Amino acid sequence: MGTSARDLAAATPATRDRYVDLLRVASLAVVVLGHWLMAAVTTDGRVGNLLAVVPGLQVLTWGLQVMPVFFFVGGFSHALAHRSRPRYAAFLRTRLQRLLRPTAVFIGAWGALALAVQLLGADGGLTGVALRLVTQPLWFIGVYLAMVALTPPLLKAHGRYGWGAFLALAAGAALVDAARFAAGVPYVEFLNFALVWLAVHQLGFLRADGMIRRPAVLAGAGLLGAAALVALGPYPLSMVGMPGEKVSNMAPPTLALLCHGLWLVGAVELLKGPGARFTARARVWRGVVAANGIAMTAFLWHLTAMLGVYGALLAAGVRLPEPATGAWWAQVPLRIAAAAALTALLVAVFRRFEHPVPAAPATGTGGPAAALGITLALLGVLGLSMTGFGGLLEGRTATLIALPVTAPAAVAMALAGWFLVERAGRGN
Repeated sequence: MGTSARDLAAATPATRDRYVDLLRVASLAVVVLGHWLMAAVTTDGRVGNLLAVVPGLQVLTWGLQVMPVFFFVGGFSHALAHRSRPRYAAFLRTRLQRLLRPTAVFIGAWGALALAVQLLGADGGLTGVALRLVTQPLWFIGVYLAMVALTPPLLKAHGRYGWGAFLALAAGAALVDAARFAAGVPYVEFLNFALVWLAVHQLGFLRADGMIRRPAVLAGAGLLGAAALVALGPYPLSMVGMPGEKVSNMAPPTLALLCHGLWLVGAVELLKGPGARFTARARVWRGVVAANGIAMTAFLWHLTAMLGVYGALLAAGVRLPEPATGAWWAQVPLRIAAAAALTALLVAVFRRFEHPVPAAPATGTGGPAAALGITLALLGVLGLSMTGFGGLLEGRTATLIALPVTAPAAVAMALAGWFLVERAGRGN
């Protein structure tokens, strides 16, 4: 039987930065709630975006698009973890076990369900939409895998150059946008999937070494920079992707999104004192520990729960109100409560896969296998986030930067990568 959240909370060393754990779980919770709220499902099974229906709400993404906070916290945690376990294979396995195991189970479960649904010919309507949508959050897993894989060299650059390493990544992101928008260089924008998110991740290294000393300056510069870029440049107002938009701040990420990340990092750092006092309360800390123990499982399955709620309503013959109408807003609390309840049920079923399996001590060997494993897993989950499970039997392809990929190939790469990372660095 696993250790309870109460026992884990009681055993927490006094030196642990509890505020970081709060930021981790809070950022994922905001993303989940945002997805539930933004979904605008109609009676005919179409899924739209509330921010497209009511464009004036897009300004809210400047406070609610908090994925940069999660990646910032990741950088902080990866710096500490690598310094305590510098062997590459052991570091990867330690950092990724709680990420890849629930992801592999999610992919396997949904892959089997998608295959059965398509063999039965029942992949129309909202079911077909679900087969495409449920994998979209996997892009986050892919980016996070890249951050873990590149932590050793980037941490070394941080140790040598400090803020200079961050500024080099930020300058690279600015040059990419200049080449994209001013010179029209094709495909160059995809480099910012790495440069923008790794720059945010680098800020976590700076925090780990106490080098973010003026968070108000960071927040102000980021906010002013994002506002200027949106007001004067080709950047849209929304900090999340919008259907049909010509330019997105998210896919690929832009310099405006990096400025948004700076603003958020500065803001959460300004709240570090009150946050630390808040998490010092025993009851609060137990809640944070418990939530972190299921956070990845809840994140993976939250869209499944949301679409399940809408599917049940449509199957029961309930006529859904038009998005953003008074009746629609009145139902929001009920729909979110139902999605939360179904997510809790899914978490109860799958949470055990988020807990590391006891194994022989890591030997520190197996670096090449670990590198191959994380590369395959990264390509697999990114590919699957684009293809979805729709058209699984027809071999429908999507383009992952310049590489065509099918859902079966993406599933195979993700599962093979997970297996290699699990095996790399294990003791015999």
